[in-house]
Amino acid sequence: MNDPAASRPAGGLYWAPRAWVAGEWADDVLLRADAAGRWAEVRPGTPAPAAAERLPAPALPALVNAHSHAFQRAFVGLAERRDAAHDDFWSWRERMYGVALRITPEQLRVVAEHLYAELLAGGYTHTCEFHYLHHAPDGAPYADAPAMSRALAEAAVATGMRLTLLPVLYERAGFTQPALRADQRRFATTVDSVLKLRDAVRAWHLPHVDAGVAVHSLRAARPGSLRELAAALRGDTGRIHIHVAEQTAEVDDCLAATGARPIEWLCGELPLDARWQLVHATHATPAEIAAVARCGAGVVLCPGTEANLGDGLADLPGWLAAGVAPGLGSDSQVTRSWPEELRWLEYGQRLLHRRRNVAAAPGLQPATAARLFEAVLRGGAAAAGTGWAHGLAVGAPADLLLLNPQDDALCGLPAPHLIDGVVFAAPQQPFARALVAGRWAPARDAAAGKLFQRVMQDLCRA
Repeated sequence: MNDPAASRPAGGLYWAPRAWVAGEWADDVLLRADAAGRWAEVRPGTPAPAAAERLPAPALPALVNAHSHAFQRAFVGLAERRDAAHDDFWSWRERMYGVALRITPEQLRVVAEHLYAELLAGGYTHTCEFHYLHHAPDGAPYADAPAMSRALAEAAVATGMRLTLLPVLYERAGFTQPALRADQRRFATTVDSVLKLRDAVRAWHLPHVDAGVAVHSLRAARPGSLRELAAALRGDTGRIHIHVAEQTAEVDDCLAATGARPIEWLCGELPLDARWQLVHATHATPAEIAAVARCGAGVVLCPGTEANLGDGLADLPGWLAAGVAPGLGSDSQVTRSWPEELRWLEYGQRLLHRRRNVAAAPGLQPATAARLFEAVLRGGAAAAGTGWAHGLAVGAPADLLLLNPQDDALCGLPAPHLIDGVVFAAPQQPFARALVAGRWAPARDAAAGKLFQRVMQDLCRA
């Protein structure tokens, strides 16, 4: 990665002819990034100073990819056949484990670097990595215990991607299982080991790399361990993510084992707060949505993956009505662009309710794309723990996306409808460049692409 822009100090002065500020398009916007990579000044209606870099197209805030399994990028396209009478999430998982059992730290870095470059091109500048692949293929710890975490962090630094790494507590195969299955041996962790992985990542002091923790799911962690983890995290501001209520079978198993639904159990048994992010929450009741809203926790939806796996449709109107702004995640990487994810999010609701513009709010925000974009902008910032500010605002991360005016889908659209075009006109390359922490992300590396091809050949041959 030899892009000169990647090596210059963070900070800079930019001027956009049009930019998305405070939920709407503004003209003649001056943007100044400070040396820490945050916006120090955002001023619409300002003539361009001679010292400013003039942006040649409208600018949008970048989004946080609030849920990612980077290694699964090596599995995309390899599970789209059915040889048995039935295929669902659980049969997909069995096949996915084949890749999980083979990939090495060196291969993971190559795959993650390729993925993060794709995600930057797709409009994400920050990724929350839900990371449960820790040990060697035989299940033994690496001599360098955080070797797999290091691979992800190095890939993020190489591409310019911000990273929140979330080592995962993973103890058992199910509610009634005492331990993990043999094909889950690389995932095994304890409360202590997860905290040590988190601390190791923080101790590296890599630029724009931080760490919180995650819990794979209620079925994969013992109640006592969840309480121990929650107690250990008192006073820590890092994020806490958990898969929850993704599948109806998980809801049924949780009811049988605990007498409560998964989200009901979480809200009743653990001290949930704004640090907690409930990933998927596909099968949530109105009462559970209300409970999450009361405790201030967040929710992360992954519509592309949830569609690919046949999970079901989340209650998007319910979450929005409760004031819970969802984050957006690429999850299994079947889609790697947030405009496509937002299309899936709205179109799923249209198919379910047989209505159009389900996410719009007449009298509040009648534009569907604008309301969804603002929601996931806020939700993603909460999922990553970037602070109160988000978007093109003073104190927020100095990230932005430069629209690609050459994309056929955006040509000729009136200015007020540009955000609608980005989401619903299905542009192929909506973004020309991404700014991260006040500097342009490096150009795609052709050599890295060739390495990715070789790794894919090796993994598919194994």
